[in-house]
Amino acid sequence: MNTENTKAQMRKGILEFCILSLIDRREMYVSDLIEELRNGQLEVVEGTLYPLLTRLKNGEFLSYRWEESTGGPPRKYYQMTEKGKRFLAELQNTWDALTDSVNQITKTTNPASDEESSYHPNA
Repeated sequence: MNTENTKAQMRKGILEFCILSLIDRREMYVSDLIEELRNGQLEVVEGTLYPLLTRLKNGEFLSYRWEESTGGPPRKYYQMTEKGKRFLAELQNTWDALTDSVNQITKTTNPASDEESSYHPNA
């Protein structure tokens, strides 16, 4: 089994949540998003980001505004809509429940097994 493929699928699954979380903090240009994602150790290329932003905009979770740039074409800045804020809150609740479940299942020590391993009847 290819672990790189599995890791890529895991990152892809949470990318939408991460993007919405970042844009909820402040409106962002695509370069800003890429930088913030990289700072968080999520490597994303524009070719992945643009279709996702378009889908979120078409779903009315994001809107955008154009701003003139001093060094090139106008820039598209994305911001959250009210529908997007509600959607993000749902995603946050799901993420919190999911991480709690995964942490509970995958934690390395189990108090019951620790007791059993420390019990030595012939000691």
